[in-house]
Amino acid sequence: MKWRAYPTDVLPMWVAEMDCRPAPAVAEVLRTAIDEGDTGYPIGTDYEQAYAEFAADVWGWRFDPARQAIIVPDVMQGIVQVLDLLGTRGAPVVINPPVYPQFYKYLGWAQREVIEAPLTEDGRIDLATLEAAFTRSDGPRPEAYLLCNPHNPHGTVHTPEELTAVLELADRHGVRIVSDEIHAPLVATPARHTPILALPGSDEAIIVTSASKSWNLAGLKAGLAIGGAAVADRLRTMPDQVTHSASHLGIVSHVAGLRHGRDWLQQLLTEIEGNKRLLGELLADQLPGVRFVAQPGTYLAWLDCRELDLSDPYKEFLAAGVALNDGVAFGTGGAGHVRMNLATSPEIITEGVRRMAKVRG
Repeated sequence: MKWRAYPTDVLPMWVAEMDCRPAPAVAEVLRTAIDEGDTGYPIGTDYEQAYAEFAADVWGWRFDPARQAIIVPDVMQGIVQVLDLLGTRGAPVVINPPVYPQFYKYLGWAQREVIEAPLTEDGRIDLATLEAAFTRSDGPRPEAYLLCNPHNPHGTVHTPEELTAVLELADRHGVRIVSDEIHAPLVATPARHTPILALPGSDEAIIVTSASKSWNLAGLKAGLAIGGAAVADRLRTMPDQVTHSASHLGIVSHVAGLRHGRDWLQQLLTEIEGNKRLLGELLADQLPGVRFVAQPGTYLAWLDCRELDLSDPYKEFLAAGVALNDGVAFGTGGAGHVRMNLATSPEIITEGVRRMAKVRG
């Protein structure tokens, strides 16, 4: 999608695909499956177990994959299905804009009202704003809070203290937390991802996640939903049409990444951090009116272009030959911003900023 959606003279730096080859372990397991004709239905619990092993080794978080985890087709479909299974269809959901645009699209498809609780200017959760959303008086109160952890597009990595405060607030107001943790492995040291279920008070929460973003497997769909102690048994009543909808090749490739692609992931993280430094230097030199604060999470850069005084940054950068994500699609607080994908080569980032600098006139 990334390289096919725009004309060939446009440099694509938008959708969350990486410009890289698969981890060797992923490529090998897929080749083996094809060579052996292993292209049927999936079976077993390898994915759940592989994610549990990764979580224990990398974050020190342990859960029971046999009891707490189920397969879902992918993260966004999993989120919608979890909300419907554990709650009331159509009940409102709180989100923190600017945030991943598919939150709006999928919640709208599920006929759920979106209640916005905007982040602070520096991309942190504002507890007072969140509580106001939980206790709204101008309509039905929300049933759930869809958390983006780490946050897309800012790259913010929520701290254990922040998440603990969020859990306490949600418990006080009877709001269930569903945490999208698809970018969790993409956190550079010394920062550290905190799974919401690793914290006290998270028994009613659910994580929905996948290895797809970290190992560039978006076209090989497979996701996981992991429930806290109080909801795990209910989560396992998810109907077959959900739990049997992931791809077998998706599952085996995700397992290979989690178990055997960790060195590849570490190299990726090192290169992404280098690209963040490079972007900061290029912007300071060629587009000083664009504000970029590098955060440790994700391979995405949230660019504040308001000082450029452009009528539409997305369209003007596109006219200059660079396709980014339009900040308006990320909800309140997104106007005047664009999102750039840094999972690419330094040469492409350098050329992208060179083209973008043309908009200064």
